[in-house]
Amino acid sequence: MPAPAGATSVHGLTAFLVFSGLIRLGVCQPHQAAPAVYMIGDSLVDVGNNNYLPLSIAKANFPHNGVDYPAGKPTGRFSNGQNAADFLAKKMGLPTSPPFLSLTGGATPPITGVSFASGGAGILNGTGELLVKQSIPLAQQVDYFALVRDQLVQQLGPAAAQTHLSKSLFAIVIGSNDLFAYFTIGSIVSNQFNPQQYVDLMTSTFRNLLKTLYGMGARKVMVAGVGEIGCCPVQRKLNKTGECNVELNYWSAKYNDGLKIMLESLKSDSPGMNYAYFDTYGAMANLFQKPDTYGFMEIKEACCGLGNLNADVPCIPISRFCSNRKKYVFWDLYHPTEAVSSMFSDLLYSGSQEYTFPMNVKQLLDI
Repeated sequence: MPAPAGATSVHGLTAFLVFSGLIRLGVCQPHQAAPAVYMIGDSLVDVGNNNYLPLSIAKANFPHNGVDYPAGKPTGRFSNGQNAADFLAKKMGLPTSPPFLSLTGGATPPITGVSFASGGAGILNGTGELLVKQSIPLAQQVDYFALVRDQLVQQLGPAAAQTHLSKSLFAIVIGSNDLFAYFTIGSIVSNQFNPQQYVDLMTSTFRNLLKTLYGMGARKVMVAGVGEIGCCPVQRKLNKTGECNVELNYWSAKYNDGLKIMLESLKSDSPGMNYAYFDTYGAMANLFQKPDTYGFMEIKEACCGLGNLNADVPCIPISRFCSNRKKYVFWDLYHPTEAVSSMFSDLLYSGSQEYTFPMNVKQLLDI
């Protein structure tokens, strides 16, 4: 006998609950490349954590940031629109992972991932304080992930949580701020270490924290190397000819060399772990050498700012900003435009071994 109108059979209710649970776990969404993306890093992938840090001077939750974001809304992204975290999630068939600090009142973290990235953050604990007064350093981001993992275990059970994490992507974009902190005029850390000792300290600290993530279930890790950061507008403006800071670029490349060796070593010590390394430095160098090939015309000046190369003042409401943003490499004195973030996300997700090795992110997720 059919159930009365508006009633639900026990079997129907059970099937609905099971189906809902499968959707929540991503089982019924075959287009997803992974069940979740856990984003760790700095302002290049911050989607709003710094909005919740009262002391931080690294914020982007005001115009003209977000002018090309849906509804022209500033969100805390250091960009005219979306950043690499958004584009990567989209390629994976997932929503952008929300800022960890936005999950207030004991809210359950979404099963599709969480972002811990913070503007000004570094691999070393003191970096953010030196540069921006307050950020979430890498060690703290890992600690925050531990809290999310605990909730996953409660929600799914230990075995299912481990399976979920082993298939998820841990995307890490960090290191630039540590180098900026070292090569800033009057730097405290440059009195404590020579440059080689410093990049070695960055690498060893990073290795220990990656090992901690591995111990908590991370098996698929994407790590972006540091870019050609001596070529950002705030560095170029220090040179009368507008050229790049050669020393900063040299040590960025040296750090990347150590990072690649470290990742290979870590994989050999960590059964079941695989990684994709993105050569941000090489991708940037190629872009600077032939910008018109990729549709860009301005590689030195920031789109949004004031003064020399638009880099004397950050992108704030009184700044001017360019109308042809897709032609600019830099949005502000440090950060790329949405167009560059999109281009680099394409490379790291499905690019050739010229910039992603030993595999790209798509290949990593297929393992």
